[in-house]
Amino acid sequence: MATPLTADTLLKALRDEGLKVVEYKNWRTNNRDHKGPWGPVNGVMIHHTVTSGTPNSVELCYSGRSDLPGPLCHGVIDKEGTVHLVGNGRANHAGLGDGDVLRAVIAEAAALPADNEADTDGNARFYGFECVNLGDGQDPWPAAQLLAIERAAAAICRTHKWSERSVIGHLEWQPGKVDPRGFPMTAMRDRIGVRLGAAPDGPLPEPYEPFPGAGFFTTGRNSPIITAMGKRLVAEGCDLYAVGPGPSWSASDRASYAAWQRKLGYVGDAADGVPGEDSWAKLKVPNV
Repeated sequence: MATPLTADTLLKALRDEGLKVVEYKNWRTNNRDHKGPWGPVNGVMIHHTVTSGTPNSVELCYSGRSDLPGPLCHGVIDKEGTVHLVGNGRANHAGLGDGDVLRAVIAEAAALPADNEADTDGNARFYGFECVNLGDGQDPWPAAQLLAIERAAAAICRTHKWSERSVIGHLEWQPGKVDPRGFPMTAMRDRIGVRLGAAPDGPLPEPYEPFPGAGFFTTGRNSPIITAMGKRLVAEGCDLYAVGPGPSWSASDRASYAAWQRKLGYVGDAADGVPGEDSWAKLKVPNV
């Protein structure tokens, strides 16, 4: 048994395992904690969504339905292998399942008993990942998606110091369920076990240039970062370039950046055209 991970710890664990993670809306406070306990936690449960398309699948899992309020899981894994975090706390994903299965998961038993009862609240005990798939046995499971399932489950197991035997499918928990349909959970657990035997892959490189500091933007500075910044300013409609943009910091760069600051709502000295950390982060200058 373990105390549930905080939102920050979960996010870091997933990224440290090499996953691309998207924080969806107010996922950190989206939960069903008012309806029952969340924790102690014992494992990770894998599902399929019975939907297609990432945006609508993520929104469904965040908000739920009239008959099943969201969140419907903690993370949605799309076909490209991105994890979309939609909940933090109790989620409507596991439902009632077999207490004997829970005891086997807690013991990290070599084999799971048959799930022939629905007598135990799984929403309190399992992290849940919904994977975008129709669940018809025909919809493919791309390699990137399977790798993301492996990584996401391993990230949580690694953080809690669990083995791969703490990962189950919905079909192994609740009588009558078939998800995830299309790959065997035994093979997925084998993959997770191999991953847990090695160091995590480490976080992906940041997709955007970190803020280089206000002192970087001075006359005579020549850098491809300035060209990339200028292109983003143009894309944002803040184009006061006479020529360019180019790699050398210029009056046109400063004027264009000041336009960007004003677009963000800065006024007076706060819109002086010298990049600051907050406005730079919002500009999202791609890595060069």
